[in-house]
Amino acid sequence: MAPKHIVVFDCEWLAEANSYQRLWCSPDDPDPMVVQIGAVKLSLEPPYPVLDTLRLHILPKDRMGQPVPLPDFLIGLTGITEDTLKREGLPLDQALTALETFADGGSFWSWGKDEFYLMAISCFIAGLAPPLPATRFFNAASLMTKAGMPEEDRERTRSSGLTHYFQLDIPELPAHDGLNDALGIALSLQHLLRNERLRLADFCA
Repeated sequence: MAPKHIVVFDCEWLAEANSYQRLWCSPDDPDPMVVQIGAVKLSLEPPYPVLDTLRLHILPKDRMGQPVPLPDFLIGLTGITEDTLKREGLPLDQALTALETFADGGSFWSWGKDEFYLMAISCFIAGLAPPLPATRFFNAASLMTKAGMPEEDRERTRSSGLTHYFQLDIPELPAHDGLNDALGIALSLQHLLRNERLRLADFCA
């Protein structure tokens, strides 16, 4: 049966300045655990509306189960604060349950492979069995290739830059927010579907 919707998601995870460039190899780098998930439910039925959105914050804990303070770098980059986590933070297992409920059976698409941080790393550190299998996750960048986006453009475009790349007439979405970045991907896919550069079959496993 053809899918009726997908879930586009994006994650923010613990990092210090330049953690990405050194692959989190410094002893001062925190484990790259997810602290925010943004998700957008996008209909695959014309006119391809956004059906719902979700933003979740996760309480980060280290390998010994102790709370991890947010690095100043991450706070400045994302705007997520300790107060945010105090008000809205969930244990990882509860956040993943909420994400699965939100998905309602839909497949998950991210700009790259955010599921590695969300499932493989975060669940490993928390001692949890990943509740969602790898078969539910897909790379939205592959859809851009199917839609005719040149490889060099795809490689240099971040999720937060997709709406600008496709010249969509929407307010600019501040980057490094999981929901904003997921919206940028979802609205770009919506644009490509409406212009028949993507088809329903492109979203079928």
